[in-house]
Order: sequence, then C-alpha cells, then structure tokens
Amino acid sequence: MQALRCLPGVGPKSAQRMAFHLLERDRQGAFYLAERLADAVDKIGQCKTCQTLTASEECTICSDQRREQHLLCVVETPADVVAVENATDFKGLYFVLNGRLSPLDGLGPAEIGLDKLAERVKQGQIKEIILATNSTVEGEATAHYIGEMAKKYNVSASRIAHGVPFGGELEYIDSGTLSHAFSGRSQV
Repeated sequence: MQALRCLPGVGPKSAQRMAFHLLERDRQGAFYLAERLADAVDKIGQCKTCQTLTASEECTICSDQRREQHLLCVVETPADVVAVENATDFKGLYFVLNGRLSPLDGLGPAEIGLDKLAERVKQGQIKEIILATNSTVEGEATAHYIGEMAKKYNVSASRIAHGVPFGGELEYIDSGTLSHAFSGRSQV
C-alpha cells in the first residue's frame, strides 16, 4: 500500500483498495503490472534531442523528417507533448523542459535543460519557438526567460493563449480549449 501511494492522486484508501484488489482478485494482473513497470523503468529514457520519454535514443517525433523542422514547441512535461499532439494539428518539433523555473525548489535554467535548448536554437534551424508552458507563475516566468533567450538569437517566440486558465496545466485541459489556445497564440 505504501508503494502505491507514490503515485499522484493516490491516497491511503485508494492505495489500500488497489493493493487488496491485486492480492485478492488479480494476482496475475499484479505480476503483469510489476513486470511492465520494471521493463519501463529499465528501457525508457530521455530523447537525446527533445528530452521527452522514449525507448530509443531519439523519439519518433524528432526522427520524423516530415515534421516542420523550423518550429519548436517548448512544454514542461512529456504528458504535455501527448496533450498537444492529441488536441492540435501541430506538426513541428518539441523541447521538453521536465519542469519549470522555480528558485524556491532549486530549479534554475541548468536543471530544466535551458542550456540544451539554447544550443539547439544556436544551430540556426529553429525560426519560431512556441511557448506552451503552464499558466502558473513559474510557467510564465519560464516562458519569459525563454522568450528573452529567443530574442538573443533572433528567433521569433510566441505564447499560447486564449482559454488556458491561469493555474491550469496542459495535461488536464480539454482538447477543444487547447486547440483554441494554440491557434490564438501571441508574440512574446
């Protein structure tokens, strides 16, 4: 039960229900779950280009030459990539920060890979960065920081807008709202 509580949104009662279900009614399911989790932890890492989760060195999005190589969407988490892919017709590339600037939590530019993002932008292939960080104080600060970095390299930066509520997280936004936010993005 204690191990299941490491999952987001799983409190003591939910963990207890899950543990009893697996032990009393679905031991095969428990073995299957344990094997799949061990497999995933062993085989899944970060894409060398965009930092999303992948089982190979480079994810399928980064290795797809049909995508718009000059357009880069910056998001906070791999779940945000899935949300954007499912809700929009975006055909560019991504960069996953795996966090957001948060000095109180000890997360500065180096901890979220902004040095790697700067190197990617320096290469000259990126013409526009779409800032799709969450509408939190930290997400806005991160977007502002990246927008200033983009200016330094003469790269256009836009920010998604319209319909994403302040304090909302992309992973939980409905697809219609997220699609509208992408089509209504504005310059930073």
